[in-house]
Amino acid sequence: MLSEPRSGRLAAWGNALLAGLVSPDDAVLAIVGEDAVHRVEGLPGETAPVGLTLALGRLRALGVRGLRLALPAPGHPLGLSGPPEFNARALDAREAVVCHGAAFGLVPEVSEAGPSGDVHVEVVWHCLAVREAPPADVPSLGEAERELAEALREATAVLSRLDVAGSGPVAEAAIDAYRARAERGREVLAPGYPPRAVRVLELAQRVSLLVSLAQERGDGGAVSASEMAARGEALRPVERTARRAQVAAYNSVGEAWG
Repeated sequence: MLSEPRSGRLAAWGNALLAGLVSPDDAVLAIVGEDAVHRVEGLPGETAPVGLTLALGRLRALGVRGLRLALPAPGHPLGLSGPPEFNARALDAREAVVCHGAAFGLVPEVSEAGPSGDVHVEVVWHCLAVREAPPADVPSLGEAERELAEALREATAVLSRLDVAGSGPVAEAAIDAYRARAERGREVLAPGYPPRAVRVLELAQRVSLLVSLAQERGDGGAVSASEMAARGEALRPVERTARRAQVAAYNSVGEAWG
């Protein structure tokens, strides 16, 4: 189901912090979200994992001026620039943050700890060297917005053609939960992002939600293995467009970086 990538939160609120728009405490609180704790491992000058506040300050001292999101998938290294070691770890995690101004990248490793009924999530960000090169396949915000409009029409057509209903108890409950979370005051992006980026991200999340529902539900007409494979194949370009748009939205403050 739809979830906000942790690397997106780190990029957005890290950028706001680097721009002086939020305090370190507010940035870390937003990045950690509902997780128990985040630490950074492999940071230059540190022999053990450190907290986010210290890590973000150290990265700034090392020359980092901004953060970019990467959301790679098999065959689609979206937002990555190498080297292979970093790309492989990012692909395993399906997300990463790439620094601008210094050749570092951060990949989250998520684990659960605690007894049954009291499980909490811990995140270790692995700091690795990256190649200083343009990120792969990241569109501009304007390009992403145009592509999304077509993707939303395509998603609707695909779901109709495959006899996957866009309504019903499962879909309605998922959409209601998504809307409720937004209405509780969740900031879609951190301070400093243009309204257009917020609009693009919200639409990209909506398209991702539709794709997720179609992939998870088995009560439509496509129930055989071959038909499920056809559904996945038909929705893959739509899912890719939504991921590209999310990356464009989170990275929009850095379009001037080149």
